Amino acid sequence: MSRKFFGTDGIRGRVGEHPVNPEFCLRLGWAVGTVFAKKGQAHIIIGKDTRISGYMLESVLESGISAAGANVSLIGPMPTPAIAYLTRTLHADAGVVISASHNPYYDNGIKFFDGAGNKLPDEVELEIERQLEQDMVCVSSDQLGKASRVPDAAGRYIEFCKATVPRGFSLRGMRIVLDCAHGATYHVAPRVFEELGAQVTVIGAEPDGTNINANCGSTHPQMLQQKVLAEQAHMGIAFDGDGDRVLMVNDQGQVLDGDELIYVIAAHRRQQGKLNGGVVGTVMSNLGLEKALNELQIPFTRAQVGDRYVTELLHKNNWSLGGEASGHILCLDLTSTGDAIVAALQVLLAIEDQQKSISQLVNGMDKLPQVMINVEVPDPGETAKSAALADAVSKQEAVLADQGRILVRPSGTEPLLRVMVEGEDHQQVQAIATQLASVAEGASL
Repeated sequence: MSRKFFGTDGIRGRVGEHPVNPEFCLRLGWAVGTVFAKKGQAHIIIGKDTRISGYMLESVLESGISAAGANVSLIGPMPTPAIAYLTRTLHADAGVVISASHNPYYDNGIKFFDGAGNKLPDEVELEIERQLEQDMVCVSSDQLGKASRVPDAAGRYIEFCKATVPRGFSLRGMRIVLDCAHGATYHVAPRVFEELGAQVTVIGAEPDGTNINANCGSTHPQMLQQKVLAEQAHMGIAFDGDGDRVLMVNDQGQVLDGDELIYVIAAHRRQQGKLNGGVVGTVMSNLGLEKALNELQIPFTRAQVGDRYVTELLHKNNWSLGGEASGHILCLDLTSTGDAIVAALQVLLAIEDQQKSISQLVNGMDKLPQVMINVEVPDPGETAKSAALADAVSKQEAVLADQGRILVRPSGTEPLLRVMVEGEDHQQVQAIATQLASVAEGASL
């Protein structure tokens, strides 16, 4: 059975349109509650980011879960990795996150964790989809689930984040600018870094329901770059709307992506004898990361795009470190999913231990020019299979020979076709990417 609703990261779409509407999400809550209540009285956690639609979707999911006979704990606005952590530590059966991550406010989605804080296995997602095909039936009144709030959720997560670095670790004397993307980290990230001793300047921490990710955060770091220079800060840290992606800005205002941060963490852990195997990237990871890790004799392998696939390969190899250029970074020895705050602290730990700047630590990695163009097309999956596009890609691959890579794939979270070209000459890479994007647009007509 193929998935009808679940994508690479839960269910996502435009608010008000199927499946991200009240009617479907009521049934979704009931289906999830029913699946997890089969082994007895289930306990399910619901958290969300700062989108205005979170109020609406939270209430209908709560109603559906209760109608299935499962109890609900409401967390409120919290980072996605915090929900994974709380699901595990509160011994819940499942965690639900209402978020569309880095997307604009008018999108939203539903993501799930199992009781161990991991993404749901395929078979559980398929079981939920099968349950959605059944008639919705409410349990008897004496069997309805109860709902309550977890008042100390933020404090629990803040203490967890601080516990991921060694006792005695201090950020005293470090000036950091945080960009919280007007998202779920707005009330927890500043406290984590302040309580560890940093002098913190905060931007993007005034959510109004519609400004999440709007010209800020990890997808739009320009404001952070300017603020780091204006404040003469040692660095800037940018999160996305739900707090599972992180990018950094050095003291010169230059952006450092997930590949570079993974390199810093990997090199530091290898030096400390704590790497535990190799590193998992994705097909989008810069070739420069692979070459730099090879020079350190650190094994590197690539997964499909999506943190669930990186996680699967890490588990398969029994490794702990992996991630994506977008800033999804997994440290599975510390937590079960990508966590932007935890990953940022691991980079800061490398800086403090080695008494070097972030710029000095990334010097060992030379990124190859890489250009990615997002092409809006009606059906990205079909366009990706186009004969005309395949022919154009084949010809350009011959031009690059073994000096570069081309990857064309449909986005798993947005109605976009992503065209990525990587090579040694930036002008050539840009020209090839532009030409392939044009062919993709024509193939979609």
